[in-house]
Amino acid sequence: MDADLDAIAAIRGFNRFHTRWVGAVGGSLHGSGLALSEARVLYELAQRDGVLASVLSRELDLDPAYLSRILKRFLQAGWLTRETAPVDRRARLLRLTPAGHAAFRPLDQASQRQAATALARLAPGEKRELVQALGRVQALLGDGEARRDPSPPIIRRHRPGDIGWIIASHARFYAEEFGWDASFEVLVAEIAGAFLRDFKPGLEAGFIAEWRGEPVGSSIVVREDEETARLRLVLVDKRAQGLGLGKRLVREAIAFARSAGYRRMVLWTNDILHAARAIYQAEGFRLVAEERHQSFGQDLVGQSWQLDLRGATP
Repeated sequence: MDADLDAIAAIRGFNRFHTRWVGAVGGSLHGSGLALSEARVLYELAQRDGVLASVLSRELDLDPAYLSRILKRFLQAGWLTRETAPVDRRARLLRLTPAGHAAFRPLDQASQRQAATALARLAPGEKRELVQALGRVQALLGDGEARRDPSPPIIRRHRPGDIGWIIASHARFYAEEFGWDASFEVLVAEIAGAFLRDFKPGLEAGFIAEWRGEPVGSSIVVREDEETARLRLVLVDKRAQGLGLGKRLVREAIAFARSAGYRRMVLWTNDILHAARAIYQAEGFRLVAEERHQSFGQDLVGQSWQLDLRGATP
């Protein structure tokens, strides 16, 4: 309950900040003479060539009577026309007039300038963080279409900062899901650190699954010997599970190992990782050894798997 109260206070605090930031406290957004809700309606009308009032009311979550008063003001100002809808002659399509577009233009330009001024103070990395944070807020607090990101997840090569994410994400995931202790984080840090320190371009690679502008998964290929590649640090964050990213990350790693000229790929895992083992088996890996061990504060069964890279692709 305390956590909910903290979250509520944070949301309300952000609402106050945002209202001040956009200049809506005084009831005249960017000096336009329009309240924030009126400016939102004008913006939506400017983006569309004809829209029903019922659609605006639903999408903007505005009371129909309140919206009607806003539209009446726009009509009186000569900003708006109403035409009979071709599908339902009882409905009216709303369109901005040239005067309406002219009224919208300085408001839009002022909003663009405000955003550009704010971004000018930020370093490139901070701009990326801002975009990611804004997208994350919409994904978490939105509903329906707002929660569905139109951009699909991507798989890309690792870049600076990703290895730190891999270490932290592995430590957090295995602690929460399986109760593994800090010694696992130590192991992951050693593996990831060695990958960076001894990185062999063309023979080794790191792959990152990215969704909504944030890393959500990983896989790494390292050189075992001239003929053997090892697959390591395969993970998909809980928020991105069910999107097929585990399979894609493993396939990217396999494809890279083949292209690098390796004859086989090996990996080590534990038998409790059922989803991962199912992916490995589906991609053609075969179990070659098992051994009980006590690690990370748990009694586990380690497994070694191997894939012949010279065989046909699945």
